[in-house]
Formats: sequence, structure tokens, C-alpha cells
Amino acid sequence: MLEEVERWLSERSWSVTDRPLHQVLAAKRATGRTVSVVLPALNEEATVGDIVAVIRRDLMLRAPLVDEVVVVDSGSTDRTAEAAAAAGATVVHRDEILPRIPAVPGKGEVLWRSLLVTRGDIVCFVDADLREFSSDFVSGIVGPLLTEPGVQLVKAMYDRPLGTAAGQGGRVTELMARPLLNMHWPQLAGFVQPLGGEYAARRSLLERLPFPVGYGVELGMLVDALHLVGLDALAQVDVGVRLHRHQDGQALGRMAATIYRTAQLRLARGHLVRPALTQFERAGGAFEPRTYSVDTEERPPMAEIAEYRARRVA
Repeated sequence: MLEEVERWLSERSWSVTDRPLHQVLAAKRATGRTVSVVLPALNEEATVGDIVAVIRRDLMLRAPLVDEVVVVDSGSTDRTAEAAAAAGATVVHRDEILPRIPAVPGKGEVLWRSLLVTRGDIVCFVDADLREFSSDFVSGIVGPLLTEPGVQLVKAMYDRPLGTAAGQGGRVTELMARPLLNMHWPQLAGFVQPLGGEYAARRSLLERLPFPVGYGVELGMLVDALHLVGLDALAQVDVGVRLHRHQDGQALGRMAATIYRTAQLRLARGHLVRPALTQFERAGGAFEPRTYSVDTEERPPMAEIAEYRARRVA
């Protein structure tokens, strides 16, 4: 490991217990910063309401840390929107945001558009499929952005059990993302959960970053933030254990292909590989190929969008 990374781990890796909530609230009052929490959601009726309810109870009603909770629904066919609204979130459909640019499927697309419907100086992203959710996930990663002026992006780190097996979640992280980062961006080798969906950042950084539209958004954002603001502006906070729905092996394969593609674009913008992945499924007595396109599109920095600039002037 690079000496720079060893130093970073000692100076920019914290536990949620390092900043008690009263200390974070005092920093919020002193700085006057506002905080938005965004949940990207697609068919998360079973969990999204509980997450919103915990955030509102702990960090809005009991302690005024969060100023708004926004759920961006990306086309759910269940009662995700109703559950989120009933729990107290502001619910916006992806397609209602920036209709001038037709939306495409993908998590990164939703996160990018969320910048247009939130107001916070700090934006905190939380996946909507978490179970047994703790508000520490939010207060833990928002805390350094309020107490450390030099920090611009904070990722959560946690244990990810797979069923009853401790530490076996995050398979795409271990098989794809971590090797890529260690080989090509070794300054980022200290991140425990580089693909984790829980992270917070200053709006002033997010609006300058391109957003890969799909599952490559977390890796792309981490790499681009490193180049834009440097390693010391990045941090991570241990928030405990993350329980969520796990995807099957083929879905993980498609996710890994998208992440590799995101990395490849950043390594050599002019050299393009085939943006497709063929997998095999047994049908009767034979294996049949299924070919899926790999997300290649990226959204430009939000600061370049006319509607966003107009909103800031207003």
C-alpha cells in the first residue's frame, strides 16, 4: 500500500462514534449548511418507507440535521412511491425531472437528476433496499462534511454479510472494483466499500462531476473526485453493518461489466471496447446465450445544464 494511502487511512477514516450527534448538530448550526437525503428507488415498497421513517424521526423531528428527504422513483411498478410518501418523503418521478432530456434506465441517471430537485448544500445518497436501517448511516457520513472544511466526499464503510456468512457480501467489489482501483488508481485502495451506495458530498463537488447513468456511477464518481479535488478531500466512516437485498450471479455479472466499462473509459477515453456482455442460461437441455448492452452513456456535470444554472440564479 502507498505511504500516502496509509497516512490517509489514519487521517481520513473514522467511526460514526468519533462525532456524536450533538457535535454534528453544533457544526451544522455554526456553518449554516443544509442537508438533503436522496433515495433512488425502483420497486422498493418493502423497505423504502422504513428508511424514510427512521431518517425523519431521528434526524428531522428529534434532531434537526436533515432538511429534506427526497425519494426519486425510477419507474416502480409496486407501491414504492406511496410507501415513501406515507412515511413523509417528498416523492418525485425520474421522468418529471428535466423532461427536455429523455431519461434512460439506471441508478446514476436518478442520482444525477436528483440534483435538480434538492436544495441542500450537502447531498447524502442512501440506497432504498436497506433492512434494519440506522440513521447512523446518514449522520455518520454527513458529520465530516460539517466538521472538516477540507473534506468534500464521504463514503460509508460497513460489514456486508451474505446470508449468515459474515463479510461475504460485496462480491462485485472484491472481484472487480477493488482489483481495478488497486491497479489503476492505487490512491483509492484504502476505500473499504468503493461501490457502496451510501455516501455524501458537497453540492459544489457533485455539480462538477459527470455521472455514469448505470451502476458504474459510484466507481466513476470516486475516480473523478480524486482527480478533481485530491485524496485528502475524500473520506470514509464506519457505520456498522449493511443488510440489503442481494442480486443473483448473472445480475452481478452485468453490474461488473458496467463497472469495468466505466473504468475503461477513464483509462483511455479514445479506445472503446465492445459495450456488450453475453451470459448463458440453461433452457431445456442446452445453454442459450443472452446478450446485454453495457451502460456507456454518461451525463455531463450538472453545472453545465441550463435549467440547473437558471435555478441557482433564481
